Amino acid sequence: MKTVVLVGAGGRARAMFALPFVHELKGSVHFGGIYDPNTSRAKALSEECEGVPIYDDFDTMLQSVRPDTVVVASSDSTHHTYIIAAMEAGCDVISEKPMTIDAEKCREILDTEKRTGRSLKVTFNMRYVPYVAKIKELLLQRVIGDVHHVALEWFLDRSHGADYFRRWHGQMEYSGGLLVHKSTHHFDMVNWLLDRHPEEVHAFGKRVFYGPTREKRGHRCLTCEHKSDCEFYFDISKNEFVNRYYLQAEQEDGYYRDQCVFGERINIYDTMSVHVQYAGGPLLTYSLVAFSPVEGWKATLQGSSGRMEISDQHQEQDSALKIRITRPSGETEVYRVPIAAGGHGGSDERLRRMLFVGDVADPLGQQAGSLSGAMSLLIGAAANVSIAEGKPVSISELLAPSLGRQPDGVRAI
Repeated sequence: MKTVVLVGAGGRARAMFALPFVHELKGSVHFGGIYDPNTSRAKALSEECEGVPIYDDFDTMLQSVRPDTVVVASSDSTHHTYIIAAMEAGCDVISEKPMTIDAEKCREILDTEKRTGRSLKVTFNMRYVPYVAKIKELLLQRVIGDVHHVALEWFLDRSHGADYFRRWHGQMEYSGGLLVHKSTHHFDMVNWLLDRHPEEVHAFGKRVFYGPTREKRGHRCLTCEHKSDCEFYFDISKNEFVNRYYLQAEQEDGYYRDQCVFGERINIYDTMSVHVQYAGGPLLTYSLVAFSPVEGWKATLQGSSGRMEISDQHQEQDSALKIRITRPSGETEVYRVPIAAGGHGGSDERLRRMLFVGDVADPLGQQAGSLSGAMSLLIGAAANVSIAEGKPVSISELLAPSLGRQPDGVRAI
């Protein structure tokens, strides 16, 4: 049984790792400790996890517990700090996505992994969604031949999308923006489905809805004078988890979980379009809007011998998701994949089983290592540079001098 420790005590750390460690995975892992700079939040999580020890210093936790694996689920801009320190201490690492937020930190992680010989895995749960796994299976069977073009549209509604703008995610220096924090899932899915790595990115982005776009705004919802007539008012005291983990913990670090979505601090984009050239020729056109009336995504893959249409649009009520194949003759074939229960469409449970129990085969290459983590986040990082500088950006130039290995599970061209 391997010993694991956890960095971070927020919502994702709690639901994805901490609680499953003491219930679902109790016989497979030994949960040795929690570290979060906010000790109130760490204590709250420990109380829910049978009193697992908490530490007020990361290095002290490593020295005291001597874990086999460190799980990093802290805020995005701190991932590289803990990943690097853990590997240098002789530990393997499992990191929440994104692996980090920019090219410089990405290079530091890859160099440290190579130097120490430790292993880093990144938790891309979309690979484990049964629907997406079925798409991968069909592409491996070449149902549409060679894929030459992917068009992917992603929509965040005004509940899900807005929540990024009231948290630390709304500042580029902490999250890398939605093109890194959120889109890393989407870019990894495309990288994995194509079995290719990206070469060049050209992007456009703007902020048209959130940020200081209206006069009636405040610093945070709790004290805002406009709460009675704001459609984005979030009562932090009414949500049991957020109240306990954030409102009751904010005296330690001054972090407000209910910051105004129209605040001056917001500097990330809410409307984005990205074009990607892949090794070997495939093209991706991608868009993300964070203030849509509806939630979901849709994509079209154009291949040498057919077209695949896929989507998961939340306003559509059905027990299954469809994969539609259209042949050049006009003949169509539809596959129906039942919607799985559980976190993120059943993917979280499958991901944990493969990572922490290890008794599940991986014929599709669902486990993602550091280079897959790099290739997804670097599309977002390159997009941010492209938007800022108004020009295409080369992935290899961003990644140099850490080149020399091809992404895990991705062909060298």
